[in-house]
Amino acid sequence: MGSTHVLGIAGSLRQGSYNRRLLHAAARCAPAGLELTVYDDLASIPPFDEDLETASEGGPASVRRLREHARSAQGLLIATPEYNWSIPGVLKNALDWLSRPAPDEVLAGKPVAVIGATGGSWGTRLAQAALRQVLTATEAAVLPAPALFIRDAGRLFPPGGELTDAPTIERLRAVLDAFAKWIELLRGARSVA
Repeated sequence: MGSTHVLGIAGSLRQGSYNRRLLHAAARCAPAGLELTVYDDLASIPPFDEDLETASEGGPASVRRLREHARSAQGLLIATPEYNWSIPGVLKNALDWLSRPAPDEVLAGKPVAVIGATGGSWGTRLAQAALRQVLTATEAAVLPAPALFIRDAGRLFPPGGELTDAPTIERLRAVLDAFAKWIELLRGARSVA
């Protein structure tokens, strides 16, 4: 069996964001057989607009590219910051586009894992709860546990540097191991159905 491809989506547009760096750390410590690529073009996704969707059959080119990346991946790993006790608007907007049925439902049944990092002291619990609610509405298959809520990320990610905190890396590995098993479990369930 070949490798499992996972698409990482950071909920922040900032190139040096903690969540983007967390996804790059995930790519480095992913278990054997799990290949993670980070989607880096969230800024090109326009605000959701049914007129745009209808006029271009599935949305503008940037939306169709995102849909194709998500469709071809066996799973999505979403890393979200917490903005005002919730998820960033750009992330919600991307999920709104991905949840549309035309030309096909990309998120329905898709294995998804949620992680997050913030510079604040509260972690990303509220953002992750809000994100899980949105994903449930799209019928995505969200990994129930383990969770990874990173707080005080500035201490763990030196300016311009990689995640080097061993306990955090171990917790990230635990999420990735569980996610790889979750994807396989769902793949097996689909093949039996």
